[in-house]
Amino acid sequence: MVDSLNPSLEDPGAKNARQRGASHIDFKSATSAVASKAMRNELNEMIEGIEDSATCRAFEGEMSSFYHLFNRFLSDKAKGTKLEWDRIQPPSPEQIKPYSSLPKATDPSVLSKLAVLKLNGGLGTTMGCTGPKSVIEVREGMTFLDLSVRQIEHLNGTYNVSVPFILMNSFNTDDDTARVIQKYANHNVEILTFNQSRYPRIDRDSLLPCPRSATSNKSLWYPPGHGDLFDAMNNSGLLDRLIAMGKEYVFVSNVDNLGADVDLNILQHMVETETEFISEVTDKTKADVKGGTLIDYDGTMRLLEIAQVPSEHVEDFKSIKKFKIFNTNNLWLNLKAIKRVVENDELELEIIVNHKSLENGEPVIQLETAVGAAIKHFRGAKGVNVPRSRFLPVKNCSDLLLITSDLYRLVHGRLVMNPRREFGQTPVVKLGDTFKKVGNYQKRFKNIPEMIELDHLTVQGDVWFGRNIILRGTVIIVANEGHKIELPDGAVLENKLITGNLAIIEH
Repeated sequence: MVDSLNPSLEDPGAKNARQRGASHIDFKSATSAVASKAMRNELNEMIEGIEDSATCRAFEGEMSSFYHLFNRFLSDKAKGTKLEWDRIQPPSPEQIKPYSSLPKATDPSVLSKLAVLKLNGGLGTTMGCTGPKSVIEVREGMTFLDLSVRQIEHLNGTYNVSVPFILMNSFNTDDDTARVIQKYANHNVEILTFNQSRYPRIDRDSLLPCPRSATSNKSLWYPPGHGDLFDAMNNSGLLDRLIAMGKEYVFVSNVDNLGADVDLNILQHMVETETEFISEVTDKTKADVKGGTLIDYDGTMRLLEIAQVPSEHVEDFKSIKKFKIFNTNNLWLNLKAIKRVVENDELELEIIVNHKSLENGEPVIQLETAVGAAIKHFRGAKGVNVPRSRFLPVKNCSDLLLITSDLYRLVHGRLVMNPRREFGQTPVVKLGDTFKKVGNYQKRFKNIPEMIELDHLTVQGDVWFGRNIILRGTVIIVANEGHKIELPDGAVLENKLITGNLAIIEH
């Protein structure tokens, strides 16, 4: 067993307070110092309870990172840290480049220096699934994972390169993912996996960790958001391994974004401009007003999330006029720059405080960070405003309906807009609570309607779709409470509003 957390890792506020003299400690700083000491003692007890030396060292490393994040959280609470709204400006044209302005790639050999990483820590719980979201079937019998592997396999085969495919799992998804990826053993792609950290949930009232030991119930722990990517890559040894393999760049995206494939133009732009960090953004629509956006803050590029916005400026943040773009979480990173930033302990990512409840109703908080927030720590960082086609996430069954419809075609694992679609914009689809879970969603569609000419679809209540239905224009279907609407096979709905209780019967 190794030593517990170094007692010198105390709350910086407490140390400064001692230097100022005890008489100058204000109430908030004193409270923070007490909470910091109590947390450190609890974490030390958990560390000391681990017998295996290797396990103990790994756990101590995670708890040290968590303790640092917790102290920053306490400091922010004491200071009331918020960005100063008057210093926030939209990014300049030099900071955000239109994708159309990038030179066409001419040298695909740069792919030999690339790795592709998918963020695979999430479960499909919001869609009623119990396992990793990446194994939800989304198109032609294939899962997110199947399609992602197919993309890399095609890339390697086309350009005769060996781009490795990496999955950052969480403790929630690691076991299931390990079983699934066995089926890719004979594919033309090397698959690597590593785990992000495991942090203890914090009791909201006492500010103490919910678990009492390292082996406490899984529900008392959480993965701390994708901002943990940098520490997790370094701590797992993956970062050094990739650099030793001759890799210089990594393309990162969410596993549920089927539009995020490798783009040679962006990669070449990164190489030629020697930038260490590129964030893909795209034009904001009314559906994206809560998404994070890139800003200029005193001349530095930063990611602004809605959680950082003072309450009186939330509507300003949502404005499409002032903030025209939002972050897709498609990121291009320089591996050696990641190594430098981590080793120099430069990362200070904005903390996202996520309020949750345990199964017994006990209120807890999770301290998380966003990977895109690291943009301020990298040299020459910039954004590229990409077409909407590179942002096709599946967060709910409304998104699932879109990507499984005839609006898209599947090309080597990537979704491409059907050329028959006259307008480039994706239709707005809003399915109600009866379609929230994948199981219910699948039962309510005998097959997916034709949507190539659809502009808007809203469905609420107990609605059932027959086979070969065609939806065009704006279609709104609302079944009154206690009533059912059944749409027959072959129905054509164009600019229709259907409400009440309806069963259409063919004669």
